[in-house]
Amino acid sequence: MIQTIRKAWGIPELRKKMVFTLLILLIFRIGNAITVPYVNVDMLEQYLDQMGGTILGLYNVMSGGAFAQATVFALSIQPYINSSIIIQLLTVAIPALERLAKDGGEEGRKKIQSITRYTTVGIAILQAFGYYMMMRNYNLLTAGADGIWPALVIIVSFIAGSSFVMWMGEQVTEFGVGNGISIILFAGILSRVPTMVSSGIAFGSQKPINWLWVALLIVGILALIVFIVFINDAERRIPVQYAKRQVGRKMYGGQSTHLPMKVNMSGVLPIIFAQSIASLPVTVWTFIGAPDEGTISRAIYDAIDTKSVIYMVVYFIMIIGFSYFYSSIQFNPVEIANNLKKQGGFIPGFRPGKPTVDFIRKVLNKITLFGAIYLGIVAICPLIIGKFVSSSSLAIGGTSVIIVVGVALETVKALESQMLMRQYKGFLE
Repeated sequence: MIQTIRKAWGIPELRKKMVFTLLILLIFRIGNAITVPYVNVDMLEQYLDQMGGTILGLYNVMSGGAFAQATVFALSIQPYINSSIIIQLLTVAIPALERLAKDGGEEGRKKIQSITRYTTVGIAILQAFGYYMMMRNYNLLTAGADGIWPALVIIVSFIAGSSFVMWMGEQVTEFGVGNGISIILFAGILSRVPTMVSSGIAFGSQKPINWLWVALLIVGILALIVFIVFINDAERRIPVQYAKRQVGRKMYGGQSTHLPMKVNMSGVLPIIFAQSIASLPVTVWTFIGAPDEGTISRAIYDAIDTKSVIYMVVYFIMIIGFSYFYSSIQFNPVEIANNLKKQGGFIPGFRPGKPTVDFIRKVLNKITLFGAIYLGIVAICPLIIGKFVSSSSLAIGGTSVIIVVGVALETVKALESQMLMRQYKGFLE
């Protein structure tokens, strides 16, 4: 990775793209340090510390801690991510959007991108209003900030910040290196590392530090990163043979290739969806107010808390369910089999048509199950460790590691592809 970055830096055109990307990230970090007026940041941080395992804790990590400090970029790219997921699901459900995505070409892609932008602004408006109402209801605003003007300033600042972050991500995608939205998400999560380390040191200073446990934790994190890298590149290759056909005096086809099926097709989306839904009851109950100790309501609250065994089991099952859901959206065995048949290709040992569809679906189910179990293990392990060390900050550690490692690998591959393209540029001219 370091050698790839060093070689890319030696190419003037790529150097400009890397500098542009770094400049955008610098602006993003500056925006994360500018606090919105009329907000009591200290009380807000204390409140969100208690909500570490809920949806609000997930938002805080994704924004790089800006959500807990009510900065201009507090909503970060969460509205854009939610908008992209919604439009992706609607593309499957609404035939007009499906035709636009499949047959619309470049013009269709631009229309879907435009719809995604408008949806992002709409979601940002709802989230900004909900964020303001939460701060007002829990007295997290400064004195005298109950009027219409403070509300307007806070809500508009959050909406403008989220829209600006979306624009910066698109600029990085067009003029920088890699996927801009992913890189901004990567920078936000990575900026939380110093805070997590300092909080860990503060936690360790309250009791004698067991250096054996620290060493085991570091080894475990490194092993987790290696495991994620291995699974991220793992794929099942189905052999495909193309029949020979004669056109005029020439013979075409006859080559052998393969159909790649990634083990983890859906990325980190099943974890994000599963955590959002599984932690929703606790989040709503926390907004209403935690029940008193010794009551039946308190027992139910503790049973569905984000540190409970029931939550972990439900969380794991939902990750598997969402993994199958996303794999069915992204990989359609019937469509793949029809495309192979049209192009004169077939899988050795299986006739075109329904036998090919059944075989691809069988392989897809096995691959998806393995990928879902992998995501579940990565998501549950930090929860189990956090339960033993009494730390809620590890609740979404697995999600963060998957995102960081995945974006790093994706960016390096983008750099390598651009360097390869420039290496063969002389042959194309």
